[in-house]
Amino acid sequence: MKRQIQNKVVGFRTTDGAGVKLVRVLGRSTMHEFDPILMLDSFDSTNPSDYIAGFPMHPHRGIETISYVYKGKMKHKDNLGFEDTVSDGEVQWMTAGSGILHEEQLPASDRLLGVQLWLNLPSDKKMVAPEYHCIKNNQIPEVALEGGKLRVLAGSYKDHKGFQGKYLPLNYYDIELEPNTKFELETDFDDSVMLFTLESDININQEHIAEKTAVKLTSGTSVTLESKEKKAKILFIGSKKLSEDISWGGPIVMNTEKELRQAFMELQEGTFIK
Repeated sequence: MKRQIQNKVVGFRTTDGAGVKLVRVLGRSTMHEFDPILMLDSFDSTNPSDYIAGFPMHPHRGIETISYVYKGKMKHKDNLGFEDTVSDGEVQWMTAGSGILHEEQLPASDRLLGVQLWLNLPSDKKMVAPEYHCIKNNQIPEVALEGGKLRVLAGSYKDHKGFQGKYLPLNYYDIELEPNTKFELETDFDDSVMLFTLESDININQEHIAEKTAVKLTSGTSVTLESKEKKAKILFIGSKKLSEDISWGGPIVMNTEKELRQAFMELQEGTFIK
């Protein structure tokens, strides 16, 4: 059964952190339909002044942040003592859990291209211990396709296994298709699946999708992707829908307003970090 397009979302330009220019594609208005993906920010610039201000130290609780830097660099530093830089094709996976303070620096490069996802944590995992993982290129399986390639940023594709998340299954692929190439991707019927066109326009089941568009798909066992006259780069994100209440305040995402108020009270009182 082929998956169909349920919704298409084109982002809007905004500024975050200390002045980083980005495109916010998913957020509060899409959090239930794209469940469990809460947010998707897209970065694409050849002008370092758009992003070198970075994201100064700030808190998170109740989510996991997953940053894919296809081009450029991102440096992470947190209160746990982790300090690391990823570049050109690598991934940062941070479990905020019960609470973490971190900063992200974006050094100047020829081009910054990538995305950051916020993956919701299930209600019974909101307060797990925070962690940080760096997924380097030698940990990312690359699968040759007819007319392209697929990189397993997380999860698995057929017999190819990448980094595995602890709290929600997540299959995260970077699919690159040469011009005028068609590829049929098999999926688990009940997974919550979305696609993001990182570079170039494509067709999904023969429907035109512009670059930098998030697409939510219906249930099904496959989807057909087709590049056009340019090489295309498509991000595939498949997980399990949580269908839980969401109470979201800035960098903190809990299930109830009481939990959210508690988190901000702890920030004020200096007891946020467990």
